[in-house]
Amino acid sequence: MASVSCKDLCKTFSQGDTTITGLDKVSLEIERGSFLCLSGPSGSGKTTLLNAIGGLDQPDSGSISIGELRVDQMSKTELAEMRLHSIGFVFQAYNLIPVLSALENVEFVMQVQGVPAGQRRDKAMAILAEVGLAGMEQRLPAQLSGGQQQRVAVARAIVSEPALVLADEPTANLDSKTSAQLMDLFIELNQTRNITFIIATHDTRVMAYCRRLIRMVDGQIVGDDLQEPAAAAEPS
Repeated sequence: MASVSCKDLCKTFSQGDTTITGLDKVSLEIERGSFLCLSGPSGSGKTTLLNAIGGLDQPDSGSISIGELRVDQMSKTELAEMRLHSIGFVFQAYNLIPVLSALENVEFVMQVQGVPAGQRRDKAMAILAEVGLAGMEQRLPAQLSGGQQQRVAVARAIVSEPALVLADEPTANLDSKTSAQLMDLFIELNQTRNITFIIATHDTRVMAYCRRLIRMVDGQIVGDDLQEPAAAAEPS
């Protein structure tokens, strides 16, 4: 389902008396299983495009399709259902619930989905082990490093087996080594689960991992290049 098609997307924002262009007739086709970066400086439109694809923000005009679904024509309820079941989100700020353990944070999405308690616990335990957090399931977010918190966020994003993961500056709060480990994890998940990854970033180290690099300036796509991704980091 995770082929993505954007056609002539436009989006503006008002800031006082000023109108800011977020997206300016953006068209983009993304194949299922892609590993793609949206790059550009602050204000380039990359986060606006990511949010539009994820149904977090409605474009003023244009169309967005994910598989057979027309995202721009969905109701708020339909968008919420799509995000709950079909898309995983990874944000710069982690967005973990501070009073819940790592395990409970990962279970939370499945709880909202109505997955039975035993099943969601088994799946959450398995996915935390897959992202390298075995033995840390009962720790609260404050008891985890930034990199570990981001791994919990990744586990939460993928535990429901979405076809598409949208990541907004996922390495912004991480050091170089932890950033490389996170990108290696993304690549592994992309290759083993065929999850489509769309990553908004201005970090050149992250861009080096992507097979396709979309460059944005002032709400427009100014470059679309295929590249040989960086090799995986050496195991620590």
